[in-house]
Amino acid sequence: MRALLLAAACAAALLSGQARAQTSGWTLEGAAAPLKGAQISVTFLDRPGYRAIIKLLPEFERRTGIKVNYEIVPYENSREKQVLNFTARGDLTVALVDLVWMGEFAENGWIVPAETFTKDPAVADPALKLDGFFPLLLDAFGSWGGKVYGLPFDNYSGLLYYNACMLKSAGFDKPPATWDELAKVYAPKLTDKAKNQYGYVLQSLRGETQSADSFMRMLWPFGGSLLDKSFHSNLKSAGSQTGLQFRQDLAPYMPVGFVSMDHAEAVNAFAQGQVALLTEWSAFYSTLTDTKTSKVTDCLAVAPEPAGPAGRLPALGGFSLAVASQAPPREQKAAWLFIQWATSEAIAKQYVEAGGVSGRQSVYNLPEIKAQYKFVEPMVASWQKGVPEFRPRFPSWPAISEIVAEWGSKMQLGQVTVEQGSDEIGRRMEAILTKEGYYDGKKPLLQ
Repeated sequence: MRALLLAAACAAALLSGQARAQTSGWTLEGAAAPLKGAQISVTFLDRPGYRAIIKLLPEFERRTGIKVNYEIVPYENSREKQVLNFTARGDLTVALVDLVWMGEFAENGWIVPAETFTKDPAVADPALKLDGFFPLLLDAFGSWGGKVYGLPFDNYSGLLYYNACMLKSAGFDKPPATWDELAKVYAPKLTDKAKNQYGYVLQSLRGETQSADSFMRMLWPFGGSLLDKSFHSNLKSAGSQTGLQFRQDLAPYMPVGFVSMDHAEAVNAFAQGQVALLTEWSAFYSTLTDTKTSKVTDCLAVAPEPAGPAGRLPALGGFSLAVASQAPPREQKAAWLFIQWATSEAIAKQYVEAGGVSGRQSVYNLPEIKAQYKFVEPMVASWQKGVPEFRPRFPSWPAISEIVAEWGSKMQLGQVTVEQGSDEIGRRMEAILTKEGYYDGKKPLLQ
């Protein structure tokens, strides 16, 4: 509730700025006229949401005369590449900010508060409507320390994709409702190693994929968490240990080498009919419905992530776009025009139809969108209800993520036990937090 109230307060402050910025006849073309010829630079990922905005970029460039230069970078390298650019005062003008990078990017001054632009009538679009974003997304992905920095872009909810044909052949007429049901009933019956067929896959490549999408995903539904309220490790709690051991128990029903699979590889295993059940981001729906890459389009079905003993707590992921502070003022304004346009209600329908996932509420109320895209209902339900921030949004996360990735991988590979791995992560994590002042009362806890 505190997070949503913060989002509402941030939105209200910026909305007042927007009201002052409203000028008669404001247009994107008019705002861009003094900036014609400007070039901006942004990091994109090799994911459907970025391919979708790339398809629409010619319209923005035609209307504004602003050139958008982008580099497609693997997710696992995207934070490091941006940080190096910021510390070297490089050429990035738009920051791609993951949920867990917001604290680091904001506290280091690498990104500019949105109010700098919403108060500027020359570039502030009166139709921005910050309250049109899902409040959960604006808070989690765009806000830090009571200020909005970025606008939600390419946002995800964890979903359960399932091959309805494979389930039907195994005698199931619906997907598993709980994790326990998935592991004890569905996965064993759906696994036939002689046919290279497996019940489930969990993307677990060492890096952020391991720490966020594999390790952390199994904590919340079982009543666990990375940290307790005092910011000490909570990995030895009963809920955390149950969730991490559950992850180990799923291994016999997953493809060989799953510990080395990233998102694209896990999605492809499902798309080729090798796997019956996949928990993955809503952003990959367009990949699985693409007949050029997927063999299961006629059998594809979507449900919410399974519930655990602590309830249905799906993963939350995604990004925001923010203006980089290192850019010259002219390019900052051009960057803001791009960000407003890319996340706007005006292009939300086009963006979704091109394969993206918008953070705008209104687009999911359109009957044609709800009818065409099976992922919409479970995704919107999770965003409206709200989910826990299952990864801490503080500047220390990148260093902690590396520790979780290393020892989480060792757990899955059987090199250490769940208990041993939890001890190592807890000890090393608390050493970082001690050094950074989280136990001496000088640092705020989660934003």
